[in-house]
Amino acid sequence: MVSRSYSNLLDLASGDAPTFGREKKRLPRVATVAGVLSELDDENNNSVGSDAPSSVSQERMIIVGNQLPVRAHQCSDGSGEWNFSWDEDSLLLQLKDGLGEDVEVIYIGCLKEEIDPKEQDNVSQTLLETFKCVPAFIPPELFSRFYHGFCKQHLWPLFHYMLPLSPDLGGRFDRSLWQAYVSVNKIFADKVMEVISPDDDFVWVHDYHLMVLPTFLRKRFNRVKLGFFLHSPFPSSEIYRTLPIRDELLRALLNSDLIGFHTFDYARHFLSCCSRMLGVSYQSKRGYIGLEYYGRTVSIKILPVGIHIGQLQSVLNLPETEAKVVELRDQFRGQTVMLGVDDMDIFKGISLKLLAMEQLLLQHPAKRGKVVLVQIANPARGRGKDVQEVQCETHATVRRINETFGRPGYTPVVLIDTSLQFYERIAYYVIAECCLVTAVRDGMNLIPYEYIICRQGNEKLDMALGLDSSAEKKSMLVVSEFIGCSPSLSGAIRVNPWNIDAVAEAMDSALRVSGG
Repeated sequence: MVSRSYSNLLDLASGDAPTFGREKKRLPRVATVAGVLSELDDENNNSVGSDAPSSVSQERMIIVGNQLPVRAHQCSDGSGEWNFSWDEDSLLLQLKDGLGEDVEVIYIGCLKEEIDPKEQDNVSQTLLETFKCVPAFIPPELFSRFYHGFCKQHLWPLFHYMLPLSPDLGGRFDRSLWQAYVSVNKIFADKVMEVISPDDDFVWVHDYHLMVLPTFLRKRFNRVKLGFFLHSPFPSSEIYRTLPIRDELLRALLNSDLIGFHTFDYARHFLSCCSRMLGVSYQSKRGYIGLEYYGRTVSIKILPVGIHIGQLQSVLNLPETEAKVVELRDQFRGQTVMLGVDDMDIFKGISLKLLAMEQLLLQHPAKRGKVVLVQIANPARGRGKDVQEVQCETHATVRRINETFGRPGYTPVVLIDTSLQFYERIAYYVIAECCLVTAVRDGMNLIPYEYIICRQGNEKLDMALGLDSSAEKKSMLVVSEFIGCSPSLSGAIRVNPWNIDAVAEAMDSALRVSGG
């Protein structure tokens, strides 16, 4: 039976659907996303490999992600000029500090803001000269189909164990969205080719938005040093095998030299998929895991992402942070604060956390008036019916709890669903006695790590809170067993977020430990 998958990515990227035949094809030296590499020849039928001249003597790392780690601001004086600054919250930017000062880093990605085509050349020049960033300008309609369509409707839900069981629940697979996904990956590949020196540079591709990018780069530069890191979970083979383009994505990832995952479970699922769907088995020697794929060894690494402690400590030392801590101390005086920090999406379990808070107040009337849950809900990254449903359910549950248990001077649940400055979020960490992470599925989740560092505080913050710096501080974490960081937090209370009673009981235990 002939596969319905596209067999030529370049045809797909250009919008031309190929015809399907039954003729036999010889095995390629390197497999492509959807078929054979010999079909992806350029105009001159030549692949540019390591023979390309190199003028780079310093080691370079090209980091490719969906978004550049910069913020763009358009001047309000009517000139229309753009100003740019580093996005200190970006993980891609923080990666730079771990590479060493002798490594030059170039970033490739999109900007959050839409840039007029007439200004794109000037913006590109500014970003390259000032920030060593290469922007990929994607037409708005294509970007919407790529990001909000394929990434957020198909990959994101599936990788978080949500199957599209009905048109209203996830939606049916749309091959035109897959075509848009491949087309955008091709644009990113072109941007990499503009700056790469294939003999010297390392290319590091990040996350599920760019899973077929390794194929385009491997075709163009056969000996490119290429790594890929997945920031989301990788689902079990029973879930992943439902994806219509399952083989194409696996083959694309195997065109990398190294594939990194947060946890061993995610790597194990990937290896199982390669074995069951491609017949590619792995070998493990002295802790190293590798797959032999068309004459190359693809390494699998467990590379859990962490937090930038230096950045957190510098923000803790800011006067704005101290002022915010004092403000929050006065606002919640005489009350014990529990904190939740999550994106407003269907997998973060915000509504489950709220139901557990409601259960806690029902079962422990003595805690009414004394315990407050502050839920910071970051604006949703995606859009669609599921996001709207989460927002409606969250607001309705908060309103019901506050109407039932609230009284003058006491609001049981404080919902913050607007963007906060980084120092403001840090201040909430500092004053919270307990942090709750009840996601039903998450790749890693760095909130617990940030909370641990921020609760240590410093002398100024201890003085503002009236604490003895030499005294032992008591704080607790309640974390879902379905998030990547859970196994590393041996002192936390692990819960099944779907079990409302168990989460409420964990909240009560955490409050007793912290003295709340």
